[in-house]
Amino acid sequence: MGPDPLDMTAHPVAVAPAPVDGADRAAVEGVLTRLMAEVARLDSVPPDGDFFHELGADSLLMAHFCAKVRKQPGMPPVSMKDVYQHPTIRSLSEALTASTTLTAPTTGPPRDEPRARPEPSFGVPVHEAPATGPAGLGRPHVVLCGLFQLLSFLGYALLIAVIVTRGYEWIAAGHDPVDDYLRSLAFGAVVLAVLCTLPIAAKWLLIGRWKPERIRVWSLGYMRFWLVKTLLRANPLVLTVGTPLYSLYLRALGAHVGHGVTVLSRTVPVCTDLLSVGDRTVLRKDVLISCYRARDSVIETGPVTLGRDVVVSEATVLDIRTSMGDRAQLGHASSLHAGQAVPAGQHWHGSPAQPSDSDFQGVEATRCGPVRRTLHGVGQILFATAIAAPLAVGGLDAILSKTPQVAAVLEPGQAALHDLGFYTGLLAATALVFFGAIPVALALLAGVSRLAGRLVVPGRVYPLYGFHHAIHRATTILTNRRSLTRLFGDSTAVVHYLRWIGYDLSRVEQTGSNFGTVVKHESPRMSHVGRGTMVADGLSLMNADYSSTSFRLAPTRIGAHNFLGNGIAYPTRGRTGDNCLLATKVMVPVDGPIRENVGLLGSPSFEIPRSVLRDSSFDDVRSGDELRRRLAAKNRHNAATMAWHLISAWFYFFLVTVLFAVAADLYASAGVWAFAAADAVLLPFTIAYYVLVERLVTLFAPLGSLFCSIYDVRFWRRERYWKVPSEAYLRILNGTPFKNAVWRLLGVRVGKGVFDDGCSLPERAMVTIGDGCTLNAGSVIQCHSQEDGAFKSEPSEVGPGSTLSVGAFVHYGVGIGARVLLETDSFLMKGETVPDDSRWAGNPARPMEHPEDGGRFR
Repeated sequence: MGPDPLDMTAHPVAVAPAPVDGADRAAVEGVLTRLMAEVARLDSVPPDGDFFHELGADSLLMAHFCAKVRKQPGMPPVSMKDVYQHPTIRSLSEALTASTTLTAPTTGPPRDEPRARPEPSFGVPVHEAPATGPAGLGRPHVVLCGLFQLLSFLGYALLIAVIVTRGYEWIAAGHDPVDDYLRSLAFGAVVLAVLCTLPIAAKWLLIGRWKPERIRVWSLGYMRFWLVKTLLRANPLVLTVGTPLYSLYLRALGAHVGHGVTVLSRTVPVCTDLLSVGDRTVLRKDVLISCYRARDSVIETGPVTLGRDVVVSEATVLDIRTSMGDRAQLGHASSLHAGQAVPAGQHWHGSPAQPSDSDFQGVEATRCGPVRRTLHGVGQILFATAIAAPLAVGGLDAILSKTPQVAAVLEPGQAALHDLGFYTGLLAATALVFFGAIPVALALLAGVSRLAGRLVVPGRVYPLYGFHHAIHRATTILTNRRSLTRLFGDSTAVVHYLRWIGYDLSRVEQTGSNFGTVVKHESPRMSHVGRGTMVADGLSLMNADYSSTSFRLAPTRIGAHNFLGNGIAYPTRGRTGDNCLLATKVMVPVDGPIRENVGLLGSPSFEIPRSVLRDSSFDDVRSGDELRRRLAAKNRHNAATMAWHLISAWFYFFLVTVLFAVAADLYASAGVWAFAAADAVLLPFTIAYYVLVERLVTLFAPLGSLFCSIYDVRFWRRERYWKVPSEAYLRILNGTPFKNAVWRLLGVRVGKGVFDDGCSLPERAMVTIGDGCTLNAGSVIQCHSQEDGAFKSEPSEVGPGSTLSVGAFVHYGVGIGARVLLETDSFLMKGETVPDDSRWAGNPARPMEHPEDGGRFR
């Protein structure tokens, strides 16, 4: 293969400027004018009229315009980036006809003869073995694989039931508190050892050493792959992320991990023998390195090689067959596509990555030798076995023996389950525990945050794995409670919650939607957000810089009157000021001038308009008496939503307690099988319960297209839909055929043979997924967008046989054709129309040429 189409910088090619297919600039301008008039429904379009500020267009309308241009024979293709950088007919036509990299679109193959998708090589030879497993796996293989996965789940439930019941009986036989503690200590240590070593043993027994290969989904080889992946990511050692013990875990799984490596990402690599990490390399949080991907219903495994002293920043994706040389750096919100190699000493950023002059290290190294690392690891083991495990086991014993309702069930011959008083008492007890935990948690978080603020000084460099690092790590873990941000997010209460745990929010301009339901940080007291700023879901504040031996806290400051879209990682050195629009998945710049009064889009980012005319449609309700009236109504609606969320979660807790009370009642006659049955029933019960909750939420407010103010009751109902039902249980179903069945219960239009390895669908009933699609881990299909006070929502569709790669993000109003490949970490913007048999990549995504057409971005 030749140079990869995504590598726009490593292998520059000089091409003489030439008109496209003989079309001169005037002809191109004429076609663009005609199409713009059609799309915008205008009688005339001035050649120098700004699309956004003068013609009233927005990104959704311009996406339709780009799609129309791409369908015109002989016309140069145009992307949303072209439109933003050349926002008039005249400047756009000049750019398109003078471009040295754009070529005329080809008609492509007929629909019944799809062209093979190109695989990027970046100068690296790719030798693909044929996929293992019989070709054309059909329904019998899906059923067989599903049966295997079901039996695996039931077997694990039985194992847990045996361990818990036998252990409890042994501990309960203790004679005094000291004997109880020693028994709890021994039992906890044995259980911890079994749970930690079982996944490692399963990997070596079922797989041996991973090697580059292709495995058909639902085949026998896939069953082994899925079982090992599931066990590895359920291992308690995952909790040791960010410590030397985690590096030992990866080495035990076959990964080549050097000395002094720091891994902060919680996503466990699956094909670990294919991972090589050199000495003193740092992997920040939310880095996706799995050493596998799925395409066209085939699992492809491949190596990822990182040299010594490498820095991989936050919210990045490294595809298979990628590498980084010694001292190389990859910036935040970036990705390496298959075949990309960052040379030694170079800094790259963007998606797909390209060379950069920015420095992403952030903090100098300090002394942190093997003795400190060893003592830290020993301390973790002692804490887990001597304190955490006995407390967990002792707490279980206290609940079972000291709670009257539960103790009554455990006593032989009791008929408590037939007594109404038992259920009313249990209802009160679970309510006390559930609702009482909230103020206790709030008090704990505030205390921990304030203590850390006194002990860990901002700007000072501390060594890893010492006292200050332990305080910082505990603060990060404890104050990032997703249950609490989900409860308070999308409401007036969220600003009070964030202030309570340490955020500096200046003088708040209350909107009722200042923050979404997903906000995270590394230090709450280093988080500063300016007045009037609104934040959608997925903001990650990078308040700490790391080397392989040290860390340093630094303030992260977001200016006033900003709007931040979804999935943004904001670094300590972010160069944005006041009145900025930061689009979804944007890479926030860390050098250059302070950006103000502009919008930023893409990775690497470029400037776009801060706002467009359409977004000002609801300005009349954003101030004065009308705002106060509508905000009060929104607060009442949000309070009811929070109450519904809490009550549904508490009632689920109560029903689960009843389930295991029944198991305890049957234990005398059925033995361990009673608890095994309860474990097995728990997952289908959870699915049924939250499917019912979601259906009730949408019963009186079905999802549909919307364009409204955030002070419209229809938007408040959408917030209720996002908050009340839980979707956490869906993660257990990733990579199984059962997930498609649950998607259908939730309203998703899912075709046959879809493989879903971890896709997120915030609006389930607005998504259509065609037959044979492949949805990778970390992919998202989001059918909405909020920009300042305006909310927009349209359905999106993925055509049959298409693949959404790892970390790909599909926005609202998108139509993806058949057999399309959306590359790793791509952002497909709102309103885009992707033709059949095409390949799109980048942030924002744009079409790629096929290899015979030169293999570059169109």
